[in-house]
Amino acid sequence: MKPLIGVLCCNEVSERPIQAVASRFISPLSRLSDATVLLVPALADTLDARSIARRLDGLLLTGSRSNVAAHRYGGSWDQTPLDEQRDEVALALAGAMIDAGRPVFGICRGLQELNVLFGGTLRGDLDGHHLEDDSRPFECLFTHGHDVTLTETGVLAAATGETRLAVNSVHRQGIDRLGTGLDVEALSPEDGLVEGFSARPNGAPVLAVQWHPEWHVEQQAGSRAFFRLIGEALAA
Repeated sequence: MKPLIGVLCCNEVSERPIQAVASRFISPLSRLSDATVLLVPALADTLDARSIARRLDGLLLTGSRSNVAAHRYGGSWDQTPLDEQRDEVALALAGAMIDAGRPVFGICRGLQELNVLFGGTLRGDLDGHHLEDDSRPFECLFTHGHDVTLTETGVLAAATGETRLAVNSVHRQGIDRLGTGLDVEALSPEDGLVEGFSARPNGAPVLAVQWHPEWHVEQQAGSRAFFRLIGEALAA
């Protein structure tokens, strides 16, 4: 049997309230991580986080169009749109997974959620990290990018054999204060923003990146390495 990874949904509206996750997050988990995917609803009143954590071999917190609510990290203003049920489920389920010694991974919003879980804070004044042109097609957002420098002794550097990666940049919110116990994996050389971190709090890895490795994953060796790291953690 293949390992089972939970992928957290978002709350969206398409004529009526729905649970949604972009398909591009799911495909690499099957092809590169060799996992079976279970979608987890972001409905706080319906979810028993500790029961779910006992059944999953790992968890991926995906990117989203919404931002983490400021009260989750003591901030003074919200950067809309919000998805407070996603906040609640992400923090509870990731915490339960980590307590159970299961691997947890984050992409974009997922990195921000994990930073908050570890006691860190977020900021929203990030010039140049998002393509500010809402009139262009959605796909154009991911043509915007920059380089990140990888920590030479880090997990990502070991997996990619690189110390610098070209990544996409599609976010208006990012890390302000890094959470306790998190090790820096990647930095933006332009402004010093932490764009990747790792930890191993209970014997299983926590790994998160600010960029979107699932976007055109086949063309990026660094992105394929991220999903292979997920597969290795699940198999272990």
